Amino acid sequence: MAMFLELFLGILTAMGGFVEIGELTFMLNAGSKFDYSLLWVVALGTVGIMVYGEIAGRIAAVRGQGVFNVIRERAGIRLGMLTLVSATLVCLLTTAAEIGAIALVWNLLSGWPYRPLLLLAFAFLALVIWFLRFQTLERVFGLLGLMMAVFLVVAWKMHPDWSAVAQGLVPRMPASLPSDQKLLYAYYAVSLLSSVMLPYETYFYASGVVEDHWSPRYIPLNRAIVLVGFTLGGALAASLLIIGKLYFGPLQVEPALPGTAALGAASVLGRAGLWLAIGGMFFAFAGAGIETAMSSAYNIAQFFGWTWGKYRTARDAPRFALSWLIVLALATLVVLTGVDPIKVVEYSIVFSVVILPLTYFPLMAISRDPDTMGIHRNGWLSNTLGWLYFVIVCIAAVAAIPLLVLTHGGQG
Repeated sequence: MAMFLELFLGILTAMGGFVEIGELTFMLNAGSKFDYSLLWVVALGTVGIMVYGEIAGRIAAVRGQGVFNVIRERAGIRLGMLTLVSATLVCLLTTAAEIGAIALVWNLLSGWPYRPLLLLAFAFLALVIWFLRFQTLERVFGLLGLMMAVFLVVAWKMHPDWSAVAQGLVPRMPASLPSDQKLLYAYYAVSLLSSVMLPYETYFYASGVVEDHWSPRYIPLNRAIVLVGFTLGGALAASLLIIGKLYFGPLQVEPALPGTAALGAASVLGRAGLWLAIGGMFFAFAGAGIETAMSSAYNIAQFFGWTWGKYRTARDAPRFALSWLIVLALATLVVLTGVDPIKVVEYSIVFSVVILPLTYFPLMAISRDPDTMGIHRNGWLSNTLGWLYFVIVCIAAVAAIPLLVLTHGGQG
Protein backbone atom coordinates (compact mmCIF):
# COMPACT_ATOMS: atom_id res chain seq x y z
CA MET A 1 0.00 0.00 0.00
CA ALA A 2 2.84 2.38 0.88
CA MET A 3 4.59 1.61 -2.42
CA PHE A 4 1.35 2.29 -4.35
CA LEU A 5 0.90 5.62 -2.56
CA GLU A 6 4.50 6.56 -3.36
CA LEU A 7 3.92 5.62 -7.01
CA PHE A 8 0.74 7.72 -7.16
CA LEU A 9 2.37 10.75 -5.55
CA GLY A 10 5.49 10.35 -7.66
CA ILE A 11 3.51 10.32 -10.90
CA LEU A 12 1.50 13.39 -9.94
CA THR A 13 4.63 15.21 -8.78
CA ALA A 14 6.48 14.39 -12.01
CA MET A 15 3.56 15.72 -14.06
CA GLY A 16 3.03 18.81 -11.90
CA GLY A 17 6.68 19.77 -12.09
CA PHE A 18 7.10 19.20 -15.83
CA VAL A 19 6.37 22.71 -17.16
CA GLU A 20 8.32 25.83 -16.19
CA ILE A 21 8.51 29.36 -17.63
CA GLY A 22 10.78 28.46 -20.55
CA GLU A 23 8.74 25.51 -21.70
CA LEU A 24 5.49 27.45 -21.33
CA THR A 25 6.85 30.34 -23.39
CA PHE A 26 8.34 28.23 -26.16
CA MET A 27 5.32 25.92 -26.43
CA LEU A 28 2.80 28.73 -26.77
CA ASN A 29 4.97 30.62 -29.25
CA ALA A 30 5.71 27.49 -31.28
CA GLY A 31 1.98 26.85 -31.68
CA SER A 32 1.20 30.45 -32.58
CA LYS A 33 3.97 30.59 -35.21
CA PHE A 34 4.03 27.07 -36.68
CA ASP A 35 0.61 25.57 -35.88
CA TYR A 36 0.90 21.88 -34.92
CA SER A 37 4.00 21.16 -36.99
CA LEU A 38 6.37 21.00 -33.99
CA LEU A 39 4.35 18.54 -31.92
CA TRP A 40 6.73 15.78 -33.04
CA VAL A 41 9.54 17.54 -31.17
CA VAL A 42 7.46 17.49 -27.97
CA ALA A 43 6.93 13.75 -28.37
CA LEU A 44 10.61 13.20 -29.21
CA GLY A 45 11.79 15.16 -26.19
CA THR A 46 9.33 13.48 -23.83
CA VAL A 47 10.61 10.02 -24.75
CA GLY A 48 14.17 11.33 -24.39
CA ILE A 49 13.69 12.68 -20.86
CA MET A 50 11.98 9.40 -19.92
CA VAL A 51 14.98 7.41 -21.19
CA TYR A 52 17.59 9.44 -19.31
CA GLY A 53 15.40 10.01 -16.26
CA GLU A 54 14.95 6.24 -15.88
CA ILE A 55 18.69 5.62 -16.31
CA ALA A 56 19.68 8.34 -13.82
CA GLY A 57 17.11 7.13 -11.28
CA ARG A 58 18.25 3.51 -11.68
CA ILE A 59 21.92 4.45 -11.17
CA ALA A 60 21.00 6.47 -8.08
CA ALA A 61 18.94 3.59 -6.65
CA VAL A 62 21.71 1.05 -7.22
CA ARG A 63 24.74 3.13 -6.27
CA GLY A 64 23.22 5.80 -4.00
CA GLN A 65 24.91 8.50 -6.10
CA GLY A 66 23.71 11.54 -8.04
CA VAL A 67 24.56 12.46 -11.62
CA PHE A 68 27.72 14.44 -10.86
CA ASN A 69 29.26 11.61 -8.87
CA VAL A 70 29.00 9.62 -12.10
CA ILE A 71 30.27 12.50 -14.27
CA ARG A 72 33.38 12.98 -12.09
CA GLU A 73 34.05 9.25 -12.12
CA ARG A 74 33.62 8.66 -15.85
CA ALA A 75 34.47 12.00 -17.47
CA GLY A 76 37.50 12.83 -15.34
CA ILE A 77 38.33 16.02 -13.50
CA ARG A 78 38.86 18.35 -16.48
CA LEU A 79 35.84 17.40 -18.60
CA GLY A 80 33.80 16.94 -15.44
CA MET A 81 34.72 20.45 -14.27
CA LEU A 82 33.71 21.86 -17.68
CA THR A 83 30.36 20.09 -17.34
CA LEU A 84 29.93 21.33 -13.77
CA VAL A 85 30.66 24.97 -14.63
CA SER A 86 28.36 24.83 -17.68
CA ALA A 87 25.55 23.15 -15.75
CA THR A 88 25.84 25.62 -12.87
CA LEU A 89 25.65 28.61 -15.22
CA VAL A 90 22.61 27.16 -16.99
CA CYS A 91 20.89 26.41 -13.66
CA LEU A 92 21.74 29.93 -12.48
CA LEU A 93 20.13 31.49 -15.57
CA THR A 94 17.08 29.23 -15.25
CA THR A 95 16.71 30.10 -11.56
CA ALA A 96 16.91 33.80 -12.45
CA ALA A 97 14.17 33.37 -15.05
CA GLU A 98 11.92 31.53 -12.59
CA ILE A 99 12.41 34.23 -9.91
CA GLY A 100 11.53 36.86 -12.51
CA ALA A 101 8.47 34.86 -13.55
CA ILE A 102 7.27 34.57 -9.93
CA ALA A 103 7.60 38.35 -9.54
CA LEU A 104 5.64 38.86 -12.78
CA VAL A 105 2.81 36.66 -11.49
CA TRP A 106 2.71 38.57 -8.20
CA ASN A 107 2.83 41.86 -10.10
CA LEU A 108 -0.17 40.72 -12.13
CA LEU A 109 -2.10 39.91 -8.96
CA SER A 110 -1.10 42.86 -6.79
CA GLY A 111 0.09 45.67 -9.06
CA TRP A 112 3.10 46.13 -6.77
CA PRO A 113 6.43 47.24 -8.31
CA TYR A 114 8.35 44.46 -10.04
CA ARG A 115 11.79 44.89 -8.44
CA PRO A 116 10.68 44.72 -4.78
CA LEU A 117 8.73 41.60 -5.73
CA LEU A 118 11.98 40.04 -6.98
CA LEU A 119 13.44 40.43 -3.49
CA LEU A 120 10.26 38.99 -2.01
CA ALA A 121 10.48 36.01 -4.39
CA PHE A 122 14.09 35.41 -3.30
CA ALA A 123 13.09 35.51 0.37
CA PHE A 124 10.13 33.19 -0.26
CA LEU A 125 12.21 30.55 -2.05
CA ALA A 126 15.05 30.75 0.45
CA LEU A 127 12.74 30.33 3.45
CA VAL A 128 10.81 27.51 1.81
CA ILE A 129 13.97 25.54 0.98
CA TRP A 130 15.46 26.23 4.42
CA PHE A 131 12.49 25.11 6.49
CA LEU A 132 10.68 22.42 4.47
CA ARG A 133 11.79 18.81 4.19
CA PHE A 134 12.68 17.47 0.75
CA GLN A 135 9.57 15.30 0.47
CA THR A 136 7.37 18.26 1.46
CA LEU A 137 9.03 20.54 -1.10
CA GLU A 138 8.65 17.97 -3.84
CA ARG A 139 5.03 17.15 -3.15
CA VAL A 140 3.68 20.61 -2.28
CA PHE A 141 5.02 22.32 -5.39
CA GLY A 142 4.58 19.31 -7.65
CA LEU A 143 1.00 18.61 -6.59
CA LEU A 144 -0.11 22.26 -6.53
CA GLY A 145 1.59 22.70 -9.89
CA LEU A 146 -1.06 20.28 -11.16
CA MET A 147 -3.33 23.30 -11.44
CA MET A 148 -1.49 23.71 -14.74
CA ALA A 149 -3.61 20.77 -15.92
CA VAL A 150 -6.26 23.43 -16.60
CA PHE A 151 -4.43 23.90 -19.92
CA LEU A 152 -5.19 20.28 -20.81
CA VAL A 153 -8.89 20.96 -20.28
CA VAL A 154 -8.71 24.23 -22.23
CA ALA A 155 -6.96 22.58 -25.19
CA TRP A 156 -9.59 19.83 -25.28
CA LYS A 157 -12.51 22.27 -25.07
CA MET A 158 -11.07 24.32 -27.94
CA HIS A 159 -11.89 21.34 -30.17
CA PRO A 160 -8.71 21.12 -32.24
CA ASP A 161 -8.68 19.29 -35.54
CA TRP A 162 -7.34 15.99 -34.21
CA SER A 163 -6.28 14.79 -37.64
CA ALA A 164 -4.12 17.91 -37.97
CA VAL A 165 -2.76 17.27 -34.46
CA ALA A 166 -1.83 13.72 -35.50
CA GLN A 167 -0.09 15.04 -38.61
CA GLY A 168 1.95 17.34 -36.37
CA LEU A 169 3.44 14.24 -34.72
CA VAL A 170 5.09 13.29 -38.02
CA PRO A 171 8.66 14.70 -38.21
CA ARG A 172 8.75 17.01 -41.22
CA MET A 173 9.17 20.68 -42.02
CA PRO A 174 5.93 22.08 -43.54
CA ALA A 175 6.23 22.36 -47.31
CA SER A 176 4.31 25.64 -47.24
CA LEU A 177 6.81 27.26 -44.87
CA PRO A 178 8.47 30.35 -46.45
CA SER A 179 12.21 30.02 -46.97
CA ASP A 180 12.92 32.88 -44.57
CA GLN A 181 11.10 30.99 -41.80
CA LYS A 182 12.97 27.70 -42.12
CA LEU A 183 15.84 28.71 -39.86
CA LEU A 184 13.36 29.98 -37.28
CA TYR A 185 11.54 26.62 -37.46
CA ALA A 186 14.83 24.81 -36.84
CA TYR A 187 15.59 27.16 -33.93
CA TYR A 188 12.23 26.38 -32.33
CA ALA A 189 12.71 22.65 -32.90
CA VAL A 190 16.04 22.69 -31.04
CA SER A 191 14.66 24.95 -28.29
CA LEU A 192 11.56 22.82 -27.74
CA LEU A 193 13.70 19.69 -27.50
CA SER A 194 15.90 21.42 -24.93
CA SER A 195 12.93 22.77 -22.95
CA VAL A 196 11.51 19.26 -22.55
CA MET A 197 14.90 17.65 -21.82
CA LEU A 198 16.29 20.35 -19.52
CA PRO A 199 19.30 18.75 -17.77
CA TYR A 200 18.36 20.02 -14.31
CA GLU A 201 15.37 17.65 -14.36
CA THR A 202 17.76 14.69 -14.51
CA TYR A 203 20.08 16.17 -11.85
CA PHE A 204 17.23 16.86 -9.45
CA TYR A 205 15.43 13.56 -10.07
CA ALA A 206 18.51 11.42 -9.41
CA SER A 207 19.42 13.43 -6.32
CA GLY A 208 15.83 13.03 -5.11
CA VAL A 209 16.19 9.25 -5.38
CA VAL A 210 19.16 9.50 -2.98
CA GLU A 211 17.25 11.92 -0.73
CA ASP A 212 14.43 9.36 -0.49
CA HIS A 213 16.92 6.55 0.26
CA TRP A 214 15.78 4.34 -2.58
CA SER A 215 17.42 0.93 -3.05
CA PRO A 216 17.41 -1.43 -6.06
CA ARG A 217 13.98 -2.71 -5.03
CA TYR A 218 12.60 0.70 -6.06
CA ILE A 219 13.71 0.30 -9.69
CA PRO A 220 10.24 -0.80 -10.92
CA LEU A 221 8.76 2.21 -9.08
CA ASN A 222 11.34 4.47 -10.72
CA ARG A 223 10.41 3.14 -14.16
CA ALA A 224 6.66 3.56 -13.56
CA ILE A 225 7.00 7.14 -12.26
CA VAL A 226 9.17 8.16 -15.20
CA LEU A 227 6.99 6.52 -17.86
CA VAL A 228 3.59 7.66 -16.60
CA GLY A 229 4.53 10.99 -14.99
CA PHE A 230 6.63 12.28 -17.88
CA THR A 231 4.07 11.07 -20.43
CA LEU A 232 1.37 13.11 -18.70
CA GLY A 233 3.79 16.04 -18.46
CA GLY A 234 4.44 15.76 -22.20
CA ALA A 235 0.70 15.83 -22.84
CA LEU A 236 0.48 19.03 -20.78
CA ALA A 237 3.28 20.58 -22.83
CA ALA A 238 1.52 19.58 -26.06
CA SER A 239 -1.70 21.18 -24.82
CA LEU A 240 0.14 24.49 -24.46
CA LEU A 241 1.29 24.25 -28.07
CA ILE A 242 -2.30 23.55 -29.17
CA ILE A 243 -3.55 26.61 -27.25
CA GLY A 244 -0.81 28.67 -28.88
CA LYS A 245 -2.10 27.61 -32.29
CA LEU A 246 -5.83 28.02 -31.63
CA TYR A 247 -5.93 31.10 -29.39
CA PHE A 248 -2.78 33.16 -29.86
CA GLY A 249 -2.16 32.33 -33.53
CA PRO A 250 -5.32 34.00 -34.88
CA LEU A 251 -4.78 37.01 -32.58
CA GLN A 252 -1.15 37.30 -33.76
CA VAL A 253 -0.16 37.88 -30.14
CA GLU A 254 3.22 36.69 -28.83
CA PRO A 255 2.43 35.01 -25.49
CA ALA A 256 5.51 35.99 -23.52
CA LEU A 257 4.28 37.14 -20.10
CA PRO A 258 2.46 34.83 -17.64
CA GLY A 259 -0.60 37.09 -17.70
CA THR A 260 -0.86 36.71 -21.45
CA ALA A 261 -0.59 32.92 -21.15
CA ALA A 262 -3.45 32.88 -18.61
CA LEU A 263 -5.74 34.59 -21.12
CA GLY A 264 -5.98 31.36 -23.09
CA ALA A 265 -7.44 29.57 -20.06
CA ALA A 266 -9.75 32.48 -19.23
CA SER A 267 -11.10 32.57 -22.78
CA VAL A 268 -12.58 29.08 -22.35
CA LEU A 269 -13.17 28.62 -18.61
CA GLY A 270 -13.68 32.21 -17.51
CA ARG A 271 -12.60 33.41 -14.09
CA ALA A 272 -12.03 29.86 -12.79
CA GLY A 273 -9.69 29.13 -15.67
CA LEU A 274 -7.82 32.37 -15.09
CA TRP A 275 -7.22 31.68 -11.39
CA LEU A 276 -6.26 28.05 -11.96
CA ALA A 277 -3.78 29.07 -14.65
CA ILE A 278 -2.21 31.79 -12.49
CA GLY A 279 -2.05 29.48 -9.47
CA GLY A 280 -0.59 26.65 -11.52
CA MET A 281 2.03 28.93 -13.06
CA PHE A 282 3.07 30.28 -9.67
CA PHE A 283 3.65 26.83 -8.17
CA ALA A 284 5.27 25.54 -11.37
CA PHE A 285 7.67 28.49 -11.55
CA ALA A 286 8.42 28.36 -7.81
CA GLY A 287 8.97 24.60 -7.99
CA ALA A 288 11.34 25.04 -10.94
CA GLY A 289 13.22 27.78 -9.10
CA ILE A 290 13.65 25.51 -6.09
CA GLU A 291 14.76 22.58 -8.25
CA THR A 292 17.31 24.56 -10.27
CA ALA A 293 18.85 26.22 -7.21
CA MET A 294 19.05 22.90 -5.39
CA SER A 295 20.32 21.11 -8.51
CA SER A 296 23.28 23.49 -8.60
CA ALA A 297 24.05 22.69 -4.97
CA TYR A 298 23.62 18.95 -5.57
CA ASN A 299 25.96 19.06 -8.57
CA ILE A 300 28.69 21.04 -6.80
CA ALA A 301 28.56 18.93 -3.64
CA GLN A 302 28.55 15.64 -5.55
CA PHE A 303 31.45 16.66 -7.77
CA PHE A 304 33.68 17.80 -4.91
CA GLY A 305 32.64 15.01 -2.55
CA TRP A 306 31.00 17.26 0.03
CA THR A 307 28.33 16.10 2.45
CA TRP A 308 24.96 16.95 0.92
CA GLY A 309 21.24 16.33 1.24
CA LYS A 310 18.12 18.13 2.41
CA TYR A 311 17.60 15.36 4.96
CA ARG A 312 20.69 16.76 6.66
CA THR A 313 20.64 20.02 8.62
CA ALA A 314 22.59 23.06 7.43
CA ARG A 315 25.01 22.43 10.31
CA ASP A 316 25.67 18.90 9.04
CA ALA A 317 26.00 19.95 5.36
CA PRO A 318 27.02 23.63 5.51
CA ARG A 319 28.66 23.88 2.07
CA PHE A 320 25.63 22.32 0.40
CA ALA A 321 23.26 24.79 2.11
CA LEU A 322 25.53 27.73 1.29
CA SER A 323 25.69 26.66 -2.37
CA TRP A 324 21.95 26.79 -3.04
CA LEU A 325 21.63 30.04 -1.09
CA ILE A 326 24.39 31.67 -3.16
CA VAL A 327 22.77 30.48 -6.41
CA LEU A 328 19.44 32.00 -5.33
CA ALA A 329 21.14 35.29 -4.42
CA LEU A 330 23.11 35.50 -7.68
CA ALA A 331 20.02 34.63 -9.72
CA THR A 332 18.11 37.43 -8.01
CA LEU A 333 20.92 39.86 -8.78
CA VAL A 334 20.71 38.88 -12.47
CA VAL A 335 17.04 39.87 -12.78
CA LEU A 336 17.48 42.92 -10.53
CA THR A 337 19.65 44.40 -13.30
CA GLY A 338 16.45 44.85 -15.29
CA VAL A 339 17.10 42.11 -17.84
CA ASP A 340 13.93 40.56 -19.29
CA PRO A 341 13.36 37.18 -17.53
CA ILE A 342 11.76 35.78 -20.68
CA LYS A 343 14.91 36.61 -22.64
CA VAL A 344 17.01 35.04 -19.88
CA VAL A 345 15.09 31.78 -20.07
CA GLU A 346 15.34 31.69 -23.86
CA TYR A 347 19.13 31.86 -23.65
CA SER A 348 19.26 29.36 -20.80
CA ILE A 349 17.22 26.85 -22.79
CA VAL A 350 19.43 27.19 -25.87
CA PHE A 351 22.59 26.81 -23.79
CA SER A 352 21.04 23.85 -21.93
CA VAL A 353 21.04 21.72 -25.05
CA VAL A 354 24.77 22.38 -25.49
CA ILE A 355 25.59 20.58 -22.23
CA LEU A 356 23.24 17.63 -22.75
CA PRO A 357 25.92 15.42 -24.37
CA LEU A 358 28.35 16.18 -21.53
CA THR A 359 25.70 15.08 -19.04
CA TYR A 360 24.35 11.99 -20.76
CA PHE A 361 27.52 10.31 -22.06
CA PRO A 362 28.81 9.42 -18.55
CA LEU A 363 25.33 8.15 -17.63
CA MET A 364 25.28 5.86 -20.66
CA ALA A 365 28.82 4.65 -19.96
CA ILE A 366 28.11 3.63 -16.37
CA SER A 367 24.54 2.35 -16.84
CA ARG A 368 25.69 -0.32 -19.32
CA ASP A 369 28.66 -1.45 -17.21
CA PRO A 370 27.97 -4.91 -15.70
CA ASP A 371 30.80 -4.52 -13.16
CA THR A 372 29.17 -1.36 -11.77
CA MET A 373 25.45 -2.03 -12.23
CA GLY A 374 25.35 -5.83 -12.12
CA ILE A 375 21.97 -7.25 -13.06
CA HIS A 376 20.56 -3.69 -13.17
CA ARG A 377 22.67 -2.62 -16.15
CA ASN A 378 20.95 -1.37 -19.31
CA GLY A 379 18.90 -3.80 -21.33
CA TRP A 380 18.85 -3.70 -25.12
CA LEU A 381 16.02 -1.15 -25.20
CA SER A 382 17.68 1.30 -22.79
CA ASN A 383 20.97 0.96 -24.63
CA THR A 384 19.41 1.46 -28.07
CA LEU A 385 17.29 4.44 -27.07
CA GLY A 386 20.02 5.96 -24.90
CA TRP A 387 22.64 5.99 -27.67
CA LEU A 388 20.09 7.06 -30.29
CA TYR A 389 19.13 10.06 -28.16
CA PHE A 390 22.78 10.78 -27.49
CA VAL A 391 23.29 11.23 -31.25
CA ILE A 392 20.18 13.44 -31.42
CA VAL A 393 21.28 15.73 -28.57
CA CYS A 394 24.79 15.97 -30.08
CA ILE A 395 23.28 17.21 -33.35
CA ALA A 396 21.05 19.65 -31.46
CA ALA A 397 24.01 20.85 -29.37
CA VAL A 398 26.07 21.63 -32.49
CA ALA A 399 23.16 23.47 -34.13
CA ALA A 400 21.93 25.44 -31.10
CA ILE A 401 24.35 28.39 -30.96
CA PRO A 402 24.48 29.01 -34.75
CA LEU A 403 20.67 28.99 -34.88
CA LEU A 404 20.50 31.39 -31.93
CA VAL A 405 22.81 33.80 -33.79
CA LEU A 406 21.26 33.41 -37.26
CA THR A 407 17.71 33.95 -36.00
CA HIS A 408 18.72 36.83 -33.69
CA GLY A 409 17.51 35.00 -30.62
CA GLY A 410 14.39 33.56 -32.27
CA GLN A 411 13.26 36.85 -33.81
CA GLY A 412 13.58 35.54 -37.35
